[in-house]
Amino acid sequence: MGNDLVPPTAPMDWSEGRWLHPPVRVEEGPAGELVVEPAAGSDLWRRTSYGFVHDDAPALLAPLAVGEAMEVSFRLDFSAQFDQAGVLVRVDERTWTKAGVEMSDGESQLGAVVTREFSDWSVAPVPQWSGREVTVRVSRAGDALTVRARAGDEPWRLVRLTPLDPTVEAVAGPFCCAPTRAGLTVVFTGWRRGPADTALHPEV
Repeated sequence: MGNDLVPPTAPMDWSEGRWLHPPVRVEEGPAGELVVEPAAGSDLWRRTSYGFVHDDAPALLAPLAVGEAMEVSFRLDFSAQFDQAGVLVRVDERTWTKAGVEMSDGESQLGAVVTREFSDWSVAPVPQWSGREVTVRVSRAGDALTVRARAGDEPWRLVRLTPLDPTVEAVAGPFCCAPTRAGLTVVFTGWRRGPADTALHPEV
């Protein structure tokens, strides 16, 4: 996936967002990073397979208009089942997409959950990303939301393409949750905004 599809972004300040659900602890680090501790048991999921609804993960959200993209970077340092962080794009409690990396069955998994009343989930293992800075990018163009991710400055990977009604208002930003334990600390190292991706695929 060529980087020519991804226009440059500009940094956002953490103060530009509003918390959907406040974390247990949040503080800015010496290099401007945002250190977030989600509550034990926090999660985002609706019904499918597990039968429950969880809508209590901390997420720092700002408007995401059609024609815009947003990137969130964090250090991948997870150890417990379903520890996770990434980007949440939210219309309401029944319509949202979360994308990022989570620990599942002992391995770091890159994936996305798309929810339209019911959640669906897709994952792919990325054990080689552990201990690195990961960036997740969501790009809103027309009727679609494109999700990409990468570790370090590697080429972007296409993670998901999902519908998003161009007439609805959406917000997006960093999220994290810890469904199975207390004490997870996520270090977010960047939050950026810019133009939407120029295309879905490179020209051949």
